[in-house]
Amino acid sequence: MHAALHTRLCDLLGMNVPIVQTGMGWVATPELVAAVSDAGAFGFLAAATIPPEQVGAAIERTQALTTRPFGVNFLMDAPGADVISEAIIRHGVRAAGYNRAPDAKRIARLKDAGVVCIPTCGHVKHAEKAERLGADAIIMQGSEGGGHTGAVPTSLLVSQTADRVQVPVIAAGGFRDGRGLVAALAFGAAGVAMGTRFLLTAESPVPDATKRRYLDAALEDVRVTTQIDGLPQRVVANELVQRLEGRRGPARLWLALRSALALRAQTGASLRELLAAGFAMRRHQRLSRTQLLMAANAPILAKTAMSDGDPVHGYLPSGSVAGVLDDVPTCAELIERILREAERTLASLTEP
Repeated sequence: MHAALHTRLCDLLGMNVPIVQTGMGWVATPELVAAVSDAGAFGFLAAATIPPEQVGAAIERTQALTTRPFGVNFLMDAPGADVISEAIIRHGVRAAGYNRAPDAKRIARLKDAGVVCIPTCGHVKHAEKAERLGADAIIMQGSEGGGHTGAVPTSLLVSQTADRVQVPVIAAGGFRDGRGLVAALAFGAAGVAMGTRFLLTAESPVPDATKRRYLDAALEDVRVTTQIDGLPQRVVANELVQRLEGRRGPARLWLALRSALALRAQTGASLRELLAAGFAMRRHQRLSRTQLLMAANAPILAKTAMSDGDPVHGYLPSGSVAGVLDDVPTCAELIERILREAERTLASLTEP
């Protein structure tokens, strides 16, 4: 492997190739995480959509499938975050990923136990704060990324952040191949994080009907909407998005209430815990009342598409790369392909 492709991120996470699979809810299952890690990259198990008391079992399932290191991604302001963080420590998980409302005490607890802490940020000032709180590496997601996203392109966000923090920066948003990996390294990143590309792999649990909607999407079909939960999200526009964009207040409120009840049933959280988490989100993310009411929509509507296999009534969080993807390789095939293309690209840059 070309020396430039072995970065300090590889040493930090114990992987061969500087590629990270993001912790996508309903998608990043033990089977996908294990396949990614076995292929030499680094997978994150999505704990945000697992009842907290079941996260330990999911970690054990992943460890039964691979001997390679992996991480667990969760929300620090969600009910059961303490249970999840203790499961990460108890099972010796290599890394913890998080984003919303970083908890200084919880981060310190994880670090004291030897867990690598990797938050996801979308603004340089947030990355600087994350570093002060103890982040060992930072995923910087630009506007091309899927799900909640900002307005700054990945190239600008990553290069600016790399100049402002000392820890490794992982570029996210718009990556799918070896050329993108080389470009990210040129921006100053130590690796890339990919979500949508791993969603469309053979080991991804996403039902075929939903995968087909991603594969059929053109670039112009992948756009940002605020109608899922009140915050900007990049999605594959579908029938659900069209309906939501035409709804008025009462209809949106009814959907939000249904989603909140479904989320309570899914996570096992009490009403008190959900309210506490909601107010914490509002405080840390400066959400409006409407955004707070809509907060449960995203995980429940994502489940409809990603787990239940209904891409018409569920929503399709997506990076912009969905518009150019046309195959469903295995994780091993994908990572090998990215690695070889990156090596060819680096070689071509140094040819006389």
